[in-house]
Amino acid sequence: MATLTEMSDLLKIISDKTRLTILALLKEREMCVCDIVEILQTTQPNVSQHLKKLKTIGLVNETRRSHWIYYSLNVEDKPYVKQVLSELPSMKKDVDDLSPDNCN
Repeated sequence: MATLTEMSDLLKIISDKTRLTILALLKEREMCVCDIVEILQTTQPNVSQHLKKLKTIGLVNETRRSHWIYYSLNVEDKPYVKQVLSELPSMKKDVDDLSPDNCN
């Protein structure tokens, strides 16, 4: 079980709209930075900074495949975060609308 300090730190990180949106996207499927950049219409360095914060606090995992790093959720041991994510609006349409060769 997380301490109040750990929960507070984690909730501060996800209180940012961009990071919360990234979590909502990752709830749909694992993604690479280029996919997230396309959906959020922002820069790669901006997305990478947000992902770094989410990774540092343990909310996302990264897996390298060839030249790309894919990100996925890591919230199985954080039921309070899973509850927040379950209340987020679906990003399925945004994910489904991605260009198929976006990261090539």
